[in-house]
Amino acid sequence: MSAHPLSHHRRSIRLKRYDYAGAGAYFVTMCTYKRECLFGEIVDGKMVLNAFGKIMEAEWLQTQEIRPNIELDEYSIMPNHVHGIIIINETVGARHRLAPTDKTHGPESGSVGAIIGQFKSITRKQINRLRDTPCRPYRKLD
Repeated sequence: MSAHPLSHHRRSIRLKRYDYAGAGAYFVTMCTYKRECLFGEIVDGKMVLNAFGKIMEAEWLQTQEIRPNIELDEYSIMPNHVHGIIIINETVGARHRLAPTDKTHGPESGSVGAIIGQFKSITRKQINRLRDTPCRPYRKLD
């Protein structure tokens, strides 16, 4: 099944059959819908977070509090995107987990994809509630 041409404009950089739930450090980047500057602004060369940016930061830091095998390293919240390093210290469970590059369902529990998916879901709901846009998607499908 091919991706929807209007919502998917780039190829995946995920390695086929790589265990994204395995121990290691992973650099992630998350961008806002249509690169809208939602999280604050740069003033005198420094990022000043607004209420939405503070939600992103609080939830990012919460990631390691609710997942005992996760550590966070450096992160940076910019006006329209977030960079961060997630360290998975050990594989959750006894079996290996593979990237969802050849699957039709979502990422495996405990994988980088699942962690980021949960993070985005939580922050999207909180920010959309404040913006009074409760159903706004990350991606437009039509």
